[in-house]
Formats: sequence, structure tokens, C-alpha cells
Amino acid sequence: MGEILIAGMASLLICIFLGPKFVAFLRDREFGQHIREDGPAGHHAKAGTPTMGGLLIFLSVAVPFLILGSYDVVSLAVFGTAIACAALGFVDDWTKIVRRRSLGMSARHKLIAQALIAAGLWYLAVEVVGLDPTLQSRTLGVTVDLGFLYPILIFLVLGGATNGVNLTDGLDGLAAGCAAIVLLAYTGMTFITTGQEDLALLCASLVGACVGFLWFNSFPAAIFMGDTGALGLGGAIAALAVMTKTELLLLVIGGIFVIEALSVAIQVFAFQRFRRRVFLMAPVHHHFELMAWSETKIILRFWIVGAICAAIGFTLYQQSLT
Repeated sequence: MGEILIAGMASLLICIFLGPKFVAFLRDREFGQHIREDGPAGHHAKAGTPTMGGLLIFLSVAVPFLILGSYDVVSLAVFGTAIACAALGFVDDWTKIVRRRSLGMSARHKLIAQALIAAGLWYLAVEVVGLDPTLQSRTLGVTVDLGFLYPILIFLVLGGATNGVNLTDGLDGLAAGCAAIVLLAYTGMTFITTGQEDLALLCASLVGACVGFLWFNSFPAAIFMGDTGALGLGGAIAALAVMTKTELLLLVIGGIFVIEALSVAIQVFAFQRFRRRVFLMAPVHHHFELMAWSETKIILRFWIVGAICAAIGFTLYQQSLT
């Protein structure tokens, strides 16, 4: 328990200590965010804010995890997946900076890269860790053997989690706070419920880094996490779901990310099918912005919803093992 708390505090303090110098480094080199033209008008004032804060997050995670961790294969698989997704996000962020526009890598290239990462996660989960290729719902007492379809499930979980966090990363501190809540639930699930201490240590490091990053990312943000952070955190959450066999339960634990992703899917479907918009703008946090809600009000209420979803998911998981 002590090492888990130390890892969480260490990642938080590393992030807070390095943050000012890292922000200044990015600002001096003009590594700023490019705002998409069709976004809310108020966001154009944020153009030029330093981005790629995910580098700071994962540096803060790596130090305590690599020093205090016992290098359990499960935790290494989660850490490796997160770093691979963060690297993909970094390439996307760097492409935006070089091209000086809000569009980075092509969707096809992102999809191919995510498929390769998912294939690696599948190999580690099945061939190295020895997990069964099944989809489980312990709450309902149902287990489905997916066989050769299991890699597809892992790809969907990885793609869904990374894109869900990325879509949520539209307001200052929203994605970092929601990710910290989900990862805190997984810290409890892996330590209190299953006793996977090394995995819990990694989760605690991720929570600490997210909270430390919020020191600079909260409204008004001095730095954005960029795709480096969003895809990396999404990859970590997806890998945790796979390694703990909670792929279905992730829909509840990460409910806020599901809501954000669904709002985009609904908006696209409604417009293509009926030429009408359900929301003023998607993802749904922009809808509330255009309803004249303040940014802090939206963020706090989304955090509350995220905390409720994570608490329900944690409770369901704990009860399913008793």
C-alpha cells in the first residue's frame, strides 16, 4: 500500500515540479495548439497555447513506475500499450505543429497504427499473460468465448477508449479530470479487489500525473495534453480493461467517455440521415457551451457524472467477485 501511495504522490510532484519549465520550453519553441475553424468561437482565443502536455504526463508516470514497480508482465503490457498510443498521439501532434493546422495524421494511418497496437496487446494478453479469449460479464454471470474474434474486441476497446478520451479533451481540464477518476477506480479494483499491486502502482502513477497536470491544465489552461496525452491515457484505460477482463464494464466505469463518443455518433447519423442536428454542436460538452454554460460549470458537472459512473462500475466489479 505504501509504495502505491508513494508512486501516486511522486508522479504528481514530478509533474508539478517540471510543469513550469516544460510549459516555457514549449512556448519558446512555439509548439502551440491550432484551433479548428468550426469549433466554438470562444476557443479561438486559446490558439497558440502550448500542447503535447502528454509528454509531461507520461514522463511523470514512467519515473515512479520504473523505479518502484516489480515489472510484472501485466503492468508492463499496460504501460507499453499506453506509451505506444502516446507515441502515436505525439506523431499526430507533431504533424499539426509542422503543418500549422488543426488536422494531423490521416484517419487511415491512425487506424492502421491502432490496429497494430491492438494486435500487440492481444498477443501479450493471450500468449504471454495467458488470458482466455472471452468476453465476460461477471455481474450477469455470462461468459462468451470469442475465439478468433477476440483481437477484434481488443481493437474496438482500444479504439473506443482512445477516441473517447480524445473527444472529451475539448475543455480545459475535462479529459485529465475524467481520466483521473476512471484510473482511480481501476486503482481500487486492482489493489483492493484483486490484489494486483504492481498494476495498482501503475494506475496510481497515472492518477497522480493526471492530477499534477491539472495544476496547469485547469481553466484557463497554460498547456493542453494534446493527442499525446489523450491517446496515451485512452490506451492505458483500454489495456487495463483488457487485462482485468472488464471490457464490458468499461462502458460503465468510463461512462463519461461513452457519452461524449455517442453524442458525436448521434450527431453524424442524424445529420446524414435526416439533415438535422440533435445537438447544437458535438461532442456534447460543446452543446452546453453554446447554451451559455460557463466552461468551469460544464467541467465540474462532467466530473460529477464521471465520478458517479466510476463508482457504479467499481461497486459492480467488487460485488461480482464476492
